[in-house]
Amino acid sequence: MTSQVAKRDSVGKMLLLGVQHVFAMFGATVLVPALTGMNPAVALFCAGVGTWIFHLCTGRKVPTFLGSSFAFIAAIQGAAMICSGAEYGTDAYLAALPYATGGIIVAGALYVLLALIVRLVGADRVKSFFPPIVTGPVVVIIGLMLAPTAISSITAPILNNGVEINVGLNWLVAAIAVAAISVTALFAKGLFKLVPILIGIVAGYIVASLLGMVDYAKIAQADWISVPAFFLPKFDMRAIGLIAPIAIVTFVEHIGDVSASSAVVGKDFIKDPGLHRTLLGDGLATVFAGIVGGPANTTYSENTGVLAATKNYNPLTLEIAACFAILMSFLGKLSALITSMPGPVMGGVSIVLYGMIAAVGLRTLVENKVDFTRSRNLLIAAVMLVLGLGADKAIVLGGVAISGVALSAVMGIVLNKLLPESIEG
Repeated sequence: MTSQVAKRDSVGKMLLLGVQHVFAMFGATVLVPALTGMNPAVALFCAGVGTWIFHLCTGRKVPTFLGSSFAFIAAIQGAAMICSGAEYGTDAYLAALPYATGGIIVAGALYVLLALIVRLVGADRVKSFFPPIVTGPVVVIIGLMLAPTAISSITAPILNNGVEINVGLNWLVAAIAVAAISVTALFAKGLFKLVPILIGIVAGYIVASLLGMVDYAKIAQADWISVPAFFLPKFDMRAIGLIAPIAIVTFVEHIGDVSASSAVVGKDFIKDPGLHRTLLGDGLATVFAGIVGGPANTTYSENTGVLAATKNYNPLTLEIAACFAILMSFLGKLSALITSMPGPVMGGVSIVLYGMIAAVGLRTLVENKVDFTRSRNLLIAAVMLVLGLGADKAIVLGGVAISGVALSAVMGIVLNKLLPESIEG
């Protein structure tokens, strides 16, 4: 069932596979700093270094890329506003971001503590809370909750010399990207079959460029070499109290992502290298990000989609991608080139990636023969799907933002434990 690139594969092939993962995660990773006022180049640097930290902690066994966590966006904004007493985007707000990164460090440390608890309790006991009837819907939700992002990327207005391009052309570009990925994945041979996502991106970019959707001004204005704007953290209990508890919420999301990767690859990463080691890698990566002024790190669903699409599960591919991310953080022209990627291109690619993740969740249910003729299973899945997909915006309780997928997972765990297996029908 598993498949990965052999060690004898050429350097060129491995580099292409790594670049493909960078493209898949780039948009989401730089979106978090764009929404919080942090520096995108720092976020890329933290993603690359954080991925290497994760791989070293997990014995280089898990094909995962770490990127900026969306779960912390509202808390980072809130912490900076509270500590500055100023509105979002003001100079005072930006000056207070070090207090937010101080909270991120504490959140990462809490992740490390959770890893220790899991190590002491045992992975099997933790895993008993996540049977297929819970993990299957969680993985489906992780994929489908991202679907609106893909569509909004396609439909967002694009200007050409001040004139808005017909949205129908946006859909054309997205369709070409999807078609290129599909044809490559199904019919290509050799190297091309391994990089369908990259080919879809290139095809979409070329067509978008011909249609006047690409803004080359930012590329021309960007410096060739630029050092990311690192800064040191500061600590304030208000910021810590707002940001640190989110680690409890993302703990559940982490298990969902690791379960998704396990389902794609066909290996149980919760047992080997162990959930405690994946949590440790995630936590230490987040601590590092906070130290240098970056957003919290997390395992990335986008790259799970790439794994499913390419069937390339070699962790070395992700490590190469991490090196590219670090390199990009210092190459202003290269970063500008990728940020020039029109929304319809990434929207089309995301349709495939996010759909692949949801399909993996369905496969989990099918392969484990989850019986939906039983009302018990039907009830658990129904509640989880509606909570996970309906609560698309974070629920804030006591200053802690709880995502729909985390709320769904918690309810699934509770219902699975409360509803006895002996219930018939």
